[in-house]
This record gives sequence, structure tokens and C-alpha cells, in this order.
Amino acid sequence: MAPLAEILRPQSLDDYIGQQHLVGPGAVLRTLIESGRIPSMIFWGPPGIGKTTLAMIISRTLQRPFHTLSAISSGVKEVRQVIEDAQKEEGTILFIDEIHRFNKSQQDSLLAAVERGTITLIGATTENPSFEVISALLSRCQVYVLKDFGEEDMRQLLDSAVRYYATQHITVHLQETEALMRISGGDARKLLNALELVVNKEVPYNHGDTPVTVDVTNQKATTVIQQNLAYYDRQGEMHYDIISAFIKSMRGSDPNAAVYWLARMIEGGEDPLFIARRMLIFASEDISNANPNALLLANACFEAVSKIGYPECRITLSQTAIYLANSVKSNATYMALLAAQTAIRRTGDLPVPLHIRNAPTKLMKDLGYHDGYKYAHDYEGNFVDQEFLPDQLKGTRFYEPGDNPSEQKTRELLKWRWKEKYGY
Repeated sequence: MAPLAEILRPQSLDDYIGQQHLVGPGAVLRTLIESGRIPSMIFWGPPGIGKTTLAMIISRTLQRPFHTLSAISSGVKEVRQVIEDAQKEEGTILFIDEIHRFNKSQQDSLLAAVERGTITLIGATTENPSFEVISALLSRCQVYVLKDFGEEDMRQLLDSAVRYYATQHITVHLQETEALMRISGGDARKLLNALELVVNKEVPYNHGDTPVTVDVTNQKATTVIQQNLAYYDRQGEMHYDIISAFIKSMRGSDPNAAVYWLARMIEGGEDPLFIARRMLIFASEDISNANPNALLLANACFEAVSKIGYPECRITLSQTAIYLANSVKSNATYMALLAAQTAIRRTGDLPVPLHIRNAPTKLMKDLGYHDGYKYAHDYEGNFVDQEFLPDQLKGTRFYEPGDNPSEQKTRELLKWRWKEKYGY
């Protein structure tokens, strides 16, 4: 029997749950589908949010030939075969799951067919396509960002499951759903798999027409899922859970836990560049100027991993992970950026003060551009007090140095320069 997630897979846009910013009434993708003219596209978003389903619905709605490949198990040979078949069919859609796992030569093999319109490519990826898809292919595709399911979306999925079970003479009472929601983490497939495990635990196999009642509670869901964690591992569903544990272990300065979760990913065949990229981000987000060498080492790790690959690169990954875990931490620069972005959303696009504007023309100079600007190198210590923020934000302090030796030195410098203006 097919899994519950497959049984409940929607067949039309009207049945499709979530992603209303793309497929809701009047939304951009729905409008394109209804016009019958769709571009090649890439769906970017976390697992279990309907990327494959949406591609299938598009094909079914437009009555187009539909071919699907997985980048894990397919290569140039399979791509060329689909392209050859597409030349005999009109309007072929080629759906490639996990397209980020295709290397450059594999992605290159798609270019001519996409360019000529022999195929309409729909790629699905959990990774940022700006990094994982070659620029030539990316320029020929429209990127659509799919979002995690919200709580209301998840409840609609559960309601659909309850209605389906009723047709099978199984009455499901959702007495508590918090555990199911927590376990699924916005992943529809995870949610339905979890509910199916709970129901199957209490429903006799081949129960026939005998009515069965299942009460779903938080305790029952947690117990059943804990006993079946391997089920999710086998399906690759813990991909994001494990990278989350890895990042949190480094942030918590626990090298033992960090190297354990790293080993779990290596043993599971995780893409080493995915791990290295996460550590590169971590070095700026969680360590930053408390230890600037962390970013240098993380970048060197990324370069090394991209050159040598498995199995040797696992040693470099371990070295870097342990260094980052042991490093002093600070998120001060990240928080400064968030604060500045919040101010921009609140105040809008404020004008640049005239004295720090560029003045390449006489007209601009006559209008006061650059007038009154003080060149810092003309002053003692290469510093002079002047205003760089828009008038509405004068004196606004975005950056708060962290409590570590490196940033405490920075604080002392800020006190000397900006004590009166910013209150350091």
C-alpha cells in the first residue's frame, strides 16, 4: 500500500495546500500556468513542502509530457535520453529533484535543450541556487522560493488525512497535535509519515471493514516516533535536524558534540561542501570579530573541500569544526546588521547626506554634493568627527561589541571616537 503522503498528494492547484504567494488566486505562478506558457524554473525551499507535487500538477494541468530524474541517481546519460525523447514530443517538462547535486558538466548538458525550448526544466533544490546552479543555467530559469508550511496549512493536511482514514473505516481523533507539529517542523511529508506511524501502531493489519478508533495524543505521538527514528533517517528526513544539531553544538562551544554530528553527516554521505558552507556562515554569524581568523580558516576549509573531496576532506572538516567550536563567540556584527535592516524597514530609503554624496559633475557640486566633507586622513589619528547617517537616524547605535578580548579593544576605540555621538 502506498504511503499516506503519496495517497494524499493533491492533483490540482485547487487542492494544493500552501505556497499561496505563488499559486493563490492572481499569484504569479498560477497566472503563468493558467496562460499555458511557463518558463523553465527552479523551486527552492526546504524538504516536504510540495516542490515535486507542484511540478506534477503543472504537467497535469497543461497536459504536457512529464519526465522526472533524481540528481542522486541520474547523470548526463539519462539527461540526454530525456532530451532525445523530448524531440519526439511537444512541450516536454523535465523535473529534476535535488538539482543542486548535479555537477557542472551535468548541468551543462541541459543548457542547449532549455535554450531551444526542447524541454521546460523544473528543478527542485533545498540549497541556494545562486551557489549550486551554474550561472548559464540559472539565467535561463525563473527561481521561485517555496516556504515552510504554516500551522494552518499543517492542520489542513491533518484534516485531509482524517477524512481519508474515515473512508478506510478508521476514525482518527486528533486530541492533541502539538507533538506532531513539533516533529514535522513544517515538513508535510514528515507530518503525514508521523501520523501514519501512530495510526498503524494501533490498527490491525488487514482490519477490513471492522471500525477502528485511534486517539492521537502528544505522548503517543512522541513515543511512537522515538521508536521509529531510523525510519526518518532512512528517508533522509533528518538532514536538517542533524545540521541544526551540528551548528548548535559549535555555537555552544562543545567540540565533542560538534565532531559527533559531523561524523553522522559524513557517515550518511552528506555533501561535504554543504557542511563546509554552513561552517563558513557560522564563522561570521557566531564568531565574527571576536576571532577573525575563524572566517579565514572556514574559507580555507571550503576551498580545500572543493578541491580534494571525500574521503580526505573529512579530516579538514573535523579540524575546522573543532576550531570553530573552541573559538570565542560573538554575534555582534550579525545583530548590528539585523538592527540596521529593522531601521530601514521602519524609516524607508532615507536620502544620503549631501556632504558624503559623490560629486563627479559640476551640477552636483553646485547642488552641494560633497560640500563640507572632511577627509579623515587629513586629521590626527586619521579620524575626524562628522555625520555619516541620515538626519532621522543621527546617534542610532546598531553595533554593540561583544564581551570578549578582541571586541573589548574595539569598544575602547569606539569610546575614543564616538563616545558623545553613540554613547559608547
